[in-house]
Amino acid sequence: MPDPFRGVVGRHYWESTPYWHPRPRAAAGAPNVVIVVLDDVGFAQLGSFGSDIETPVLDRLAGNGLRYANFHTTALCSPTRSCVLTGRNHHANGMGRIIELATGYPGYTARIPRENGFLPEMLTPHGFAAWAVGKWHLTPEDECHVAAPRDRWPLGRGFERFYGFFSGETHQFAPALISDNHQIRPPRSIAEGYHLTEDLVDQSIGLIRDLRAIDPDKPFLLYLATGACHSPHQAPPSFLDRYRGRFARGWDRWREQALERQIASGLIPPGTELSPRAQWVPPWDDLSADEKRVYERYMEAFAGFLSHTDHHLGRLVATLEETGDLENTLLVVLSDNGASSEGGPFGSLNDLRPWNMAPRSLEEALEHLDEIGGPRVHNNYPWGWTVAGNTPFRRWKREVHEGGVADPLIVHWPRGIAARGGIRTQYVHAIDVVPTVLDVLGVAAPRHIGGIEQRRIDGTSFAYTFADADAPGRHETQYYEMFGCRAIYHEGWKAVTYREIQDPRQNFDDDRWELYHVAEDVAECRDLAAEHPGKLDELVALWWREAEKHQVLPLDNRALSELVLERPSLVPPRSRYVYVPGNGMVPETVAANVRNRSHRITAEVELAAGDEGVLLAMGSLFGGYALYVKHGRLRYVHNFVGLAQHEIVAEGALAPGPQALAFHFERTGEHRGTGHLLVDGVVAGRCDIDQFTPSRFSITGAGLTCGWAVEPAVSDDFQAPFPFTGTLRRVVIEVEGPEYRDPGGEARAAIASQ
Repeated sequence: MPDPFRGVVGRHYWESTPYWHPRPRAAAGAPNVVIVVLDDVGFAQLGSFGSDIETPVLDRLAGNGLRYANFHTTALCSPTRSCVLTGRNHHANGMGRIIELATGYPGYTARIPRENGFLPEMLTPHGFAAWAVGKWHLTPEDECHVAAPRDRWPLGRGFERFYGFFSGETHQFAPALISDNHQIRPPRSIAEGYHLTEDLVDQSIGLIRDLRAIDPDKPFLLYLATGACHSPHQAPPSFLDRYRGRFARGWDRWREQALERQIASGLIPPGTELSPRAQWVPPWDDLSADEKRVYERYMEAFAGFLSHTDHHLGRLVATLEETGDLENTLLVVLSDNGASSEGGPFGSLNDLRPWNMAPRSLEEALEHLDEIGGPRVHNNYPWGWTVAGNTPFRRWKREVHEGGVADPLIVHWPRGIAARGGIRTQYVHAIDVVPTVLDVLGVAAPRHIGGIEQRRIDGTSFAYTFADADAPGRHETQYYEMFGCRAIYHEGWKAVTYREIQDPRQNFDDDRWELYHVAEDVAECRDLAAEHPGKLDELVALWWREAEKHQVLPLDNRALSELVLERPSLVPPRSRYVYVPGNGMVPETVAANVRNRSHRITAEVELAAGDEGVLLAMGSLFGGYALYVKHGRLRYVHNFVGLAQHEIVAEGALAPGPQALAFHFERTGEHRGTGHLLVDGVVAGRCDIDQFTPSRFSITGAGLTCGWAVEPAVSDDFQAPFPFTGTLRRVVIEVEGPEYRDPGGEARAAIASQ
């Protein structure tokens, strides 16, 4: 209820009494809360969790705080993040999948309901500042553009400031950035040494220092979600170079050594078995010399990326020390899911390739070996390193065996946790973060937010573990589901079943369930289903009850439902699109869809001698197209996922004055056609394009731009942003035929993007 006016209003001020509504102040001594969410970092990839990758800052936090050896997530990014920020299970949040795969069922809408309040909505009424920095990935895909409503953007869910990106991944040297409620360009270029992680930490530090300059006591919530270590694994050369040759022993030996370190540190019980290497991962010793060179370099890039992130997190920790805040800051560091398998069996130079059924070859990787980890490559490591990163567990991200759902968790709070370097083995889940924060702060979960009655929080506070390593666990039951893979944890036992994405079998009841006593067999090595059929039946029945309770149904293992193709759009497709230079970057999902259809791009310009620059561009060096003027000639380039470039250069130089510069694509077959350049309607050049991009031009947020281009540019023929120096009135795109949607390609895209 709003605070009523408690003064007196008379006819005149001298017979009236003012009343000043009190502003909320947090309880004296309330700690700050910093939640750091790493991306795709497996259980064994931090130094304090068994890795030999250098993460000294995070290791010091673990050494002065607590490591949780039994922490779990949902197996995927958007779902886990929704849990961390609401305390509710992901299907109850409508986040049964990532935002790009929303469907029309309650558990899969990608629209977190208002009755599931966010942590900042719970804390700001109690006098906390609240900021989100970094990866968001919680706004429905069809609302991630500047014409969309903002109620599901970060500032619409309780955060007071936001700086970061909306998609599942972005280019680390040239990201697609949002500041508060609007798009911005990166503050520096690739040549000027920009890197996203450094920028995110700079922004976080700036927010803290701004607050402390005005109010030295006000506590804050900082939600910092790095792009690291999701692909592309990109870092400055100095961090890449430090790992040269460090992974020559290969993934098999690395797994063995990681497990040895985990056991030696007390993280994993003595006698823990190493889960068998998956049959689809070759033994390291069977690889050729060239394969080893490439796979080592992929892993070196990941390691450099992680160490670079750790270094900049160190600057944040140093700032908290300088401001006197570190001692009384509840600092939680976690990963959103297990290590990623997006790189496939051989690793990847360009993760856009699977979206478009394009090949990945060892020969190409060898040619670009020294570019891996830099701005010209969208790289990801192969499956062997994925399995190693999840040591000692089996499987990986997107699946609900422990390799997908067991993740590192570090809690650091010097004033509130006496233990230093302790290990906690109680079962903890991502939904437990919010109730733990509320418990520590002494703040009750609100019954109403903005007049909306709130749903019960699903999680359980684990603050009881701070002082008692031997306390019995309180989170006794937890269901899992991701793309038809299912599991249920209950009092030390776990039933789990794997189902392949796009498996054509219709009956989920035919899936074989496995049973593990994970209280003793943490790596799920001994399947006890045959020995304890009664226990298995009990757990499977429990899973179905939990599934109905939390909106998991209907089960669907398709990567892309037909409903995704048919769902309504906030921006209905049309046949004519108009863009002007003042536009910000238009996300590909709402830009003119020119794929597999005839189309014309016409720029209305006025030229003077020497004018040049980009008229219209889509995508980046990893895939896209551009219409531009250079050296007095009109040019067009189509970049097919970095594998082939179709270029057209007009035959004659452009004359000064007003004119219409155009590109016309005449479709002659599936994803192919003939391109023509036209000046005032007269053909000035042509080229057959035998492979036009079928599915996506970009997966890093590089959308459509008018009058400039994003880095790294679609073609090496020009250097982005290459702004047009003449007068560009507008660019019109006209498309023919129905909008093309490729269910197969979209499904491959969905699988590849997770």
